[in-house]
This record gives sequence, structure tokens and C-alpha cells, in this order.
Amino acid sequence: MDIEVLGTGCAKCKKLEENVRGAVAELGIEATVTKVEDIAKIMEHGVMSTPGVVIDGVVKGEAVFPVNRRSRTGCKESDPASPGRGV
Repeated sequence: MDIEVLGTGCAKCKKLEENVRGAVAELGIEATVTKVEDIAKIMEHGVMSTPGVVIDGVVKGEAVFPVNRRSRTGCKESDPASPGRGV
């Protein structure tokens, strides 16, 4: 799984990245987490408000508040090996 955290470096963006990395570790998901700060690359995803989350090329959230529970849910639902996927 490829997860991109989109954000230019504000406190919310940094917190979301921290929470996503924590969620991946907590859930034991095999994923690559990348922080994308280049505004042109962020806009390529069609995201106009940050922070944002992209999982396997699909925008899962824009102007996302960095809540850890939400991060875990998004990761778990996108993990093909997760029994809770699609719930």
C-alpha cells in the first residue's frame, strides 16, 4: 500500500503524517508513507486544501483534521488483507 500525506508543512500536516505513520505501525500494515510538500504535486491529485491523504492513488481525504482514529480507519479500510475492509 502506498500512502501519501499531502501538506505544505503546517502543524496539522505534520500531525497527520505522524498519526498516519502511527496507525500503519499499530495496525501492522505493510505500507510506504510519503510526505508530499510540493504544491504542484499536491494539486496533481486535485487537492486544493491540505492536509490530505492519498492511498494507492485515491484521494481519501482533503482538509483532513489529523485525528488518529480516522487515520487508522482509512488505512484499515484500504488494506486488502484487512477483514474490516469495505465496512
